[in-house]
Amino acid sequence: MTVHPDDPAPNPHATEAEVEAALKDTKLAQVLYHDWEAETYDDKWSISYDERCIDYARGRFDLAVGPAPLPYERALELGCGTGFFLLNLMQGGVAKTGSVTDLSPGMVKVALRNAEHLGLDVDGRVADAETIPYEDDTFDLVCGHAVLHHIPDVELALKECLRVLKPGGRFVFAGEPTTVGNFYARKLGQLTWKVTTEVTKLPFLSGWRRPQTELDESSRAAALEAVVDLHTFDPSDLEKMAKSAGAVDVKATTEEFAAALWGWPVRTFEAAVPDEKLTVGYRMAQYRAWLGLSWFDENVLRKVVPREFFYNAMITGVKPGAAQK
Repeated sequence: MTVHPDDPAPNPHATEAEVEAALKDTKLAQVLYHDWEAETYDDKWSISYDERCIDYARGRFDLAVGPAPLPYERALELGCGTGFFLLNLMQGGVAKTGSVTDLSPGMVKVALRNAEHLGLDVDGRVADAETIPYEDDTFDLVCGHAVLHHIPDVELALKECLRVLKPGGRFVFAGEPTTVGNFYARKLGQLTWKVTTEVTKLPFLSGWRRPQTELDESSRAAALEAVVDLHTFDPSDLEKMAKSAGAVDVKATTEEFAAALWGWPVRTFEAAVPDEKLTVGYRMAQYRAWLGLSWFDENVLRKVVPREFFYNAMITGVKPGAAQK
């Protein structure tokens, strides 16, 4: 596991002055918000590196790309967060070796730690997706999950992806919010947070309330979230952007409609109550519910609901040149 010696250190506890400055500086906001989240991010989003999330990551790749000769020799993840997408793809047989990058030093630190625990061959850099610090024609695969909507100039980032890909190499990005999906997800999340934090003020439910200091910190983070979430996407516009960047074999796919209507209130509730209240049985029940609703989305709703109404968008494309995967 290696990280560049000149990379900055994480800053997980931003001051009020730093938060105030970040409200006017989106890239500073990205760093502060994700450094703050890094050590708890996996727990917050129920991220793991076992069969459950390996299947999820591989499923997103297969849905976006379809059949492909695997594994890729070397892969890069942009906006890696804690390494969720690439590390699980590597475990799922998609890539042999990897590099992780993120604007947040805290996220790169956690991603490399996760890779080390898993015994995966991964290095890392603190890096801006608009200026990827790798040479031309370096990678066979560039991937990311829930990252494009944080990048100010998405088309520039896609051009950078194509630059560092070898001819015939592929990029795959998943977990991007559609414009319609983001609207209903935000509304459901805001309503759930308000109801949960108000109801748990009742004396007989006080055990279900997080300490006020934690709720206040979450509220400050939510203020930054409005700064770091820069885009939502119409699938057709995302395809046009990828083609304009120079990619071929471009395809956008969407997923999660009923699953998102269920999942966003559940995730918000979980963020508002103490962790010890969320038992293993509860978590497994929510996971089974998500699986069932995802099946319903894929096998029923996909046939009747326009793709732009689904919450998650995926985009893939290929660098022109050689035999394509």
